[in-house]
Amino acid sequence: MSPNQCRAARGLLKWTQPRLAGASGVGLSTINRYENETRPPRQTAILRLQGALESAGVEFLFEEGSRGVGVRLRKN
Repeated sequence: MSPNQCRAARGLLKWTQPRLAGASGVGLSTINRYENETRPPRQTAILRLQGALESAGVEFLFEEGSRGVGVRLRKN
């Protein structure tokens, strides 16, 4: 998951950074630095962020041919 995908996923869910911090157990300052691309977090933190967002219904799209990367809400 890229910083752009993290921001976009939060936008789809209408989550604030503090809400993501609470759902993932990752510190607010870590999320802020990651999304602003000032300092990359450990891979475990990224996986926890992605897991929390996926649990809330976000699907991450990774480059497959010419389709590009992105995020979308899962169909229920």
